Amino acid sequence: MKFFSVFTIDPSAPPAPPDPQMYAAMGALIKELMDLGKMLDTGGVMPTGVSVRVSRAKGSTSVTDGPFAEAKEIVGGFALFDVASKAEAAALTERFLALVGSGTCTLYEVSPTPTQRE
Repeated sequence: MKFFSVFTIDPSAPPAPPDPQMYAAMGALIKELMDLGKMLDTGGVMPTGVSVRVSRAKGSTSVTDGPFAEAKEIVGGFALFDVASKAEAAALTERFLALVGSGTCTLYEVSPTPTQRE
């Protein structure tokens, strides 16, 4: 089963300075999970100031450059897991959150593409 994890931070929380120990622990966790084949990809996300939102409604498409002031939460990163169960994906996510200290991860199960269903 594949799960897409989206990590969000509260924009009202004061930004924490970079913590070299946390980044080292994060690197070790990522290496461990990738070596086990449980994490397929991961990365941080650039701030909304360099983001673009593409929307489509009523037959019209609009493109809006960030920053997006109305955001109640900010995406900070993502991970793509390949695990045996939702419980395993949640357990791995708990390990990540224990390192970063605060934030929320939302796990989305990834449905197979049409070619994977055959």
